[in-house]
Amino acid sequence: MSIEKGMEKAESTVKDEVRAPLVAQGEKSKENNFMVYLSTFVAVCGSFAFGSCAGYSSPTQSAILEELNLSLAEYSLFGSILTFGAMIGAIASGPMADFFGRKGALRISTAFCTAGWLAIYFAQGPPLLDIGRLSTGFGMGVFSYVVPVFIAEIAPKNLRGALTAANQLMICTGVSVAFIIGTVLTWRTLALTGLIPCAVLLVGLFFVPESPRWLAKIGKQKEFEAALRKLRGKDADVSAEADEIQDYIETLQKLPKAKIFDLFQRRYLRSVTIGVGLMVCQQFGGINGICFYTSSIFESAGFPADIGTIIYAILQVIITALNALFVDRAGRKPLLLVSGAGLVMGCLLAAVSFYLKTYEIGLAAAPALAVTGILLYIASFSAGMGAVPWIIMSEIFPINIKGAAGSLATLTNWFGAWAVSFTFNFLLSWSSYGTFLVYAAINLAGILFIIVMVPETKGRTLEQIQAAINT
Repeated sequence: MSIEKGMEKAESTVKDEVRAPLVAQGEKSKENNFMVYLSTFVAVCGSFAFGSCAGYSSPTQSAILEELNLSLAEYSLFGSILTFGAMIGAIASGPMADFFGRKGALRISTAFCTAGWLAIYFAQGPPLLDIGRLSTGFGMGVFSYVVPVFIAEIAPKNLRGALTAANQLMICTGVSVAFIIGTVLTWRTLALTGLIPCAVLLVGLFFVPESPRWLAKIGKQKEFEAALRKLRGKDADVSAEADEIQDYIETLQKLPKAKIFDLFQRRYLRSVTIGVGLMVCQQFGGINGICFYTSSIFESAGFPADIGTIIYAILQVIITALNALFVDRAGRKPLLLVSGAGLVMGCLLAAVSFYLKTYEIGLAAAPALAVTGILLYIASFSAGMGAVPWIIMSEIFPINIKGAAGSLATLTNWFGAWAVSFTFNFLLSWSSYGTFLVYAAINLAGILFIIVMVPETKGRTLEQIQAAINT
């Protein structure tokens, strides 16, 4: 009996000795996400700069026309050339992010935005004005791809959706701030305010690490481990995450470097179809036509344009903020489906409103239906279709095709933005209610695409997502 008691006591002592280090190790391996949050804040200054560029032309139109004596055609060129710059930036964004790194690409796009704002500030006529607008557009195109990719690559899986959604939130905030302060500032002073997020971004990039996944990809092992440890906290155990990233990178490096035509190989076709398809759903459902011409839509429906636009701007920011809070809880796919259903309903309400007005039936109800439809549309877009396609795009592409595939998806997005904004007035002149029926049909097709093609990605590492899709 004494021998058995002695053995039991020894076993208990050993268990206690083993348990103690394990507990200590568990306490020591707690992650500290401060650097992740700081890095995200710095990156989304690029998103705010994006929004500032997009929102600049609306409140400044009459002042620029008057001071520089521009024709409407010259101002229209100034407004639309932003989209062409963004398309060029979208094409360059992937190769830039792969060659210069995520931080390097952010610095270059910030330089283009800074130069563009200064050109607009000093402009005395169309040439410098257009060059500045083209330059800020290029920066926008790069930001639209690099910011969500950088955030997705540095964030832990449980925070990735919310932090990536902050990209869209800051874009909306930038647009709304430009619109509001543009009503009290001169157009040249408003251009100078666009330099503020650029300055914060440039300074902040000196204090945050590069994407560990990009460092692993280019073979900088020590820098990769240091960046990952800096992001997760000095007391965190990053060995498992580092091994998973490294193993996945080594597997991908055995494959040949992907070019644009390689994206259509069978192994990548599903991820490319998802990424590009979501951008088609986001843009061709009518968002930029409705965004750019919100005031005229309210006016034609008989509702005060200034009140409607302010409600629209506030609603957009609030719903986008809520989306950032719930995207990691509700999941990407459910938010997209709810958003798509709201877009269809919003378009149908607007269509009914314009149908009643066209045929002079129930005219008293037309303004209320139009406002309800447009506000439901923008609330639904902000709840899912605005941010989630960018989140999924940043998650699904393997790192060896991320540059080429990301450029293709971003270019598709900007082409869609241009096509919809260019054709919107032509469609309205054809049939006001028919325009919204067309958009309702496209958004309905988008719902079917999401149901069939888009996977749920919440709660999974990038490596798990990409391995599941690209096999």
